[in-house]
Amino acid sequence: MKTVLFICTHNAGRSQMAEGMANHMFPDKVEAKSGGSKPSTINPLAIKVMKEIGIDISRQRSKHLDELEGQQFDVVVTMCTEDEDMCPFFPGGKEYIHHSFADPSRVTGTEEQKLQAVRVIRDDILEWIKATFII
Repeated sequence: MKTVLFICTHNAGRSQMAEGMANHMFPDKVEAKSGGSKPSTINPLAIKVMKEIGIDISRQRSKHLDELEGQQFDVVVTMCTEDEDMCPFFPGGKEYIHHSFADPSRVTGTEEQKLQAVRVIRDDILEWIKATFII
């Protein structure tokens, strides 16, 4: 079983969606977790767009990277964009990958415009996970 840690600053959107996707798509091959340096609460729009594709992340919770201290992961993925504060670093990875994804908490507009923007982020993450973690 390959262990993967997805990281973004708030562990509220991108990393939560990625954790849910990886565990859903590869249940017998991947154990995914997520964390952040400034955890908050899971973005309700992320929960909603994930439900649209049959993945329920509503029971996941935002976690500080300190909770994962001492654990080792085969792959650590940072997901922050360049315009954010420093992306968190986790020292327990055998391999490190960085891939920027837009932050769902920064989308603006009407509720429907925000949902559409978060769907695009979700789909970008989904396609990237499929291409990167061919198992």
